[in-house]
Amino acid sequence: MPPMCGRYVVAYDPDTLISGFSVVRVTPFPKRWNVAPMSMVPVVHDTRDGERIATLMRWGLLPHWAKDEKLAPKLNNARAEGIDAKPSFRQAVRRRRCLLPASGFYEWQATPAGKQPWYISPRAAAGDTPLPFAFAGLFEAWRPPGAADDAEWLLSCCVITTAPNALMAPIHDRMPVILPPEQWARWLDRSLQDPAALAPLLVPADPTGMQAWPVSRAVNRGAAEGEDLLLPLPTVG
Repeated sequence: MPPMCGRYVVAYDPDTLISGFSVVRVTPFPKRWNVAPMSMVPVVHDTRDGERIATLMRWGLLPHWAKDEKLAPKLNNARAEGIDAKPSFRQAVRRRRCLLPASGFYEWQATPAGKQPWYISPRAAAGDTPLPFAFAGLFEAWRPPGAADDAEWLLSCCVITTAPNALMAPIHDRMPVILPPEQWARWLDRSLQDPAALAPLLVPADPTGMQAWPVSRAVNRGAAEGEDLLLPLPTVG
């Protein structure tokens, strides 16, 4: 089964990032209902000039010091606990923080019948359209050692995970860090480089803003796509 957090959904369009995340520029991207690590995903971050933009990055962090790309598939997630001391993440957590907007994500629950996938999405008040989740993430820019000065940079990212909240605990022992809108500016602020000041943000999300239901095992296949993957399993009995 995919590792936590190993699959999520990008079922919004670029205009959602402009209106909901206040970005001023967006790289176009397609809708996806089964995004897997090593895919290109939209990432919200602040530039050095203070602009908030959305850029496509590869999901699977490649540290700036890596000699080759073999490490990236293993680093789609970063545990929040002690993140500032881990060589793969300690520089990014100080200087290159981002948000990964997600319409929802999948998680696999251990059951006697095998791993059962669940879909977890935002919950909004009746009649409202909820914003996508904003996963706390890190990003890096990498070029092979010895690359020419004009060589293209590879942009990559990861999702930070934490302990589960009350909704997630029966499903899995980890969950993405999901930041509410009032914390986005602080998380993205490039001038804030003290990990101790950021640690209070890396906690389980309020479960009242989330909902979850079991879905078909069709999502287990990395090649599976389409909004039918989000349909709840029929109720038995």
